[in-house]
Amino acid sequence: MLPSPADHLPPSHRVAEEPAIEWYLLGLVDFASAHALQQRLVYECDERGDGRITTLLCEHPPCVSVGRAGSHGHFRIALRDLAARGLPLHWVNRGGGCLAHGPGQLALYPIVPLAWHGWSIGDYLQRLQSGLQGILAGLQVSASTRPARYGLWGRTGQLAAIAASVRHGIAWYGAYLNVSIPLELLRSVQSDPFAGTPSSNLLAERGRPLRMSRVREAIVRELTNALGASRYHVYSAHPLLVRQRASRA
Repeated sequence: MLPSPADHLPPSHRVAEEPAIEWYLLGLVDFASAHALQQRLVYECDERGDGRITTLLCEHPPCVSVGRAGSHGHFRIALRDLAARGLPLHWVNRGGGCLAHGPGQLALYPIVPLAWHGWSIGDYLQRLQSGLQGILAGLQVSASTRPARYGLWGRTGQLAAIAASVRHGIAWYGAYLNVSIPLELLRSVQSDPFAGTPSSNLLAERGRPLRMSRVREAIVRELTNALGASRYHVYSAHPLLVRQRASRA
């Protein structure tokens, strides 16, 4: 069982009720808009100082993002071919390397004030990884971890990538869970060249599809628990974001 965050809090925080997590289930959101919204939420979290965790859960149109550990050598197709295939390229200040995104992949972006909860970035990433592993177990998918790596792997390849960033002591970005995103898109880049395995998805792992609504429900339930909260609120839109179109059911 994960330790309660109250065990690490200063006395002034322990007397307060643990804040509920706010979940925003946003459907399909372009990558740049999600990035900008996260930046705004990091600023607001820093200003509030109340320990609240706000989490965005969405899918992206097809694109590729490159984190701090990524390089041109991780592309499996020529850069000119990315544009020809309609795959915008985003260089971002997050952990991890190159990742392909698209419908069928759930992007999970918790905005977490680490110091308020008494967590190091390593503590937080371990909670995130454990929560994702619990989600997959509940979906009857056995997933394993790798030494000195964050993420989850099944028999067909990497199922979840963890790629977070920290600004002013607040974690943002987070994780990507491959549900039914096309393998051809996923494998246009090498997501973790050190692991030596390809990216995969839950459809390939299970051999049968999952309803996205079921996966989203599991994420909200398991990650709320993994992040030490007992309460949560769910919203279907964010006032600062215009939804492009509804996500698939």
